[in-house]
Amino acid sequence: QVQLVESGGGLVQPGGSLRLSCAASGLTFSNYAVRWYRQAPGKERELVAAIGSVLGSTNYADSVKGRFTISRDNAKNTAYLQMNSLKTEDTAVYYCNAVGNGAQAWGQGTQVTVSS
Repeated sequence: QVQLVESGGGLVQPGGSLRLSCAASGLTFSNYAVRWYRQAPGKERELVAAIGSVLGSTNYADSVKGRFTISRDNAKNTAYLQMNSLKTEDTAVYYCNAVGNGAQAWGQGTQVTVSS
């Protein structure tokens, strides 16, 4: 059974940092691209960052470029999203998504709240 579990969310002040983790099981993690999405209240889910399965190439939404970094450790079956210089508009539920081999899986989400 494929499972993705996010962790690392929480409450942080503007300008602070958080690191989200996405732990995968039940799949050959290295064969899957990984994406982080977020969804704020009343808004559509948006793609934040992505990392490829083979070369590990990365892409970011313009709103997070220079502040967020996506990475992966295939030996640990885990992907990460390092978030620095957080802003109030980064407040959302963050979801991990793995895509590969004609299938995809989603995590349950982790809440990130940026507030003073």
